[in-house]
Amino acid sequence: MTELLSRIFVKDHKNTQSPTVRSAYGTMVSIVGILFNILLFLAKFTVGTLFGSIAIRADAINNLSDAGSQVVSLISFRIAAKPADREHPFGHARIEYVSSMIVAFLILVIGFDVLKESIGKIIEPELPDRSTVAVAVLILSIAVKLWLGFFNRKIGKRINSGVMRASATDCFSDCLSTGAILISTLISLLFPELGINLDAYMGVIVAILILVAGGRILSETKNSILGEAPADETVETIRRVVEEYPQALGMHDLTVHNYGPGHTVAAFHVEVDGSEDIFLTHDMVDTIEQRLRHEHHINATIHMDPIVTDDEETNRMRREAEAAVHRIDPMLKIHDFRFVPGATHTNLIFDVAVPFEIKMKDDEIRRRVDEEIRLIDPTYCVVLTVDRV
Repeated sequence: MTELLSRIFVKDHKNTQSPTVRSAYGTMVSIVGILFNILLFLAKFTVGTLFGSIAIRADAINNLSDAGSQVVSLISFRIAAKPADREHPFGHARIEYVSSMIVAFLILVIGFDVLKESIGKIIEPELPDRSTVAVAVLILSIAVKLWLGFFNRKIGKRINSGVMRASATDCFSDCLSTGAILISTLISLLFPELGINLDAYMGVIVAILILVAGGRILSETKNSILGEAPADETVETIRRVVEEYPQALGMHDLTVHNYGPGHTVAAFHVEVDGSEDIFLTHDMVDTIEQRLRHEHHINATIHMDPIVTDDEETNRMRREAEAAVHRIDPMLKIHDFRFVPGATHTNLIFDVAVPFEIKMKDDEIRRRVDEEIRLIDPTYCVVLTVDRV
């Protein structure tokens, strides 16, 4: 069904990096979600009202909020497809993160409302009527939500959409909550003599599931908006392309900014042999940038760091500095090494890459590196830059 809908409603549906294609996918998925959620809302709200079930009515309102979320998604995909302009030079794709956060807040509001009403019914019990019609509606709802969940997840993975992944999570959460209501309804039908308002208790369970799902989406979206470490796949892709060129002796200071799916901006340094022809080296750097842009949709800016490779004294001092830094912590690495000899002292100038897992403060790292280097030669003075990676 997913492939059939994609072929019918999305022109050039395999070109998922195209903003136009992504927008078409977003429109298709949103409209399908709106239609199904409105139908589920009407069916469940009618049944819940007729038979006095707070849990089924709450589930119906949850479906209505899902329809509203899909409307938000539909608007966000339209905005995200807009080209870059003077005020937004990196495009509008990050609007999807804002939309995901709005969806999360809607889910949380519904969860709190359901929890409040369910607790009220536990305090003042009111037994609902039992009906096989309610059972049929709930089973149908679970089937529809399962399909919508897989539908959103598959398309979300295809076009790398956080909004769709959030919607898929919400759909699967709905299946669990509706399943809990179905179980309570079946128990009430089979064992009417229990006299317990299971409906209200299931409402509490539904509310908790809704709140957990909303909190998870909110947390994931918050990380995307605040900025997070680049995905391992992105880092490995960049490193793999750079390593294909022997003239690139090393890379460091990698920074990656994600401006939405298909809008990745990266900057990093590449160490090159300072004795090589600068025009040939620059051509190599240009080639890497173009490959990353065209093959992997990463807009990269590369800074060249020329280093000395054919001077034995420089190589010896670099090895000594590396050994000194490793004695502090094996995870530390140095780059951009050079030295400036003088009459009374020699300046060793280099950067130390410090993983965030190392909790030492920058000043402490500088002090300990200086101490280790002076053990090698008291006339060595360290000029150190600390890079957190």
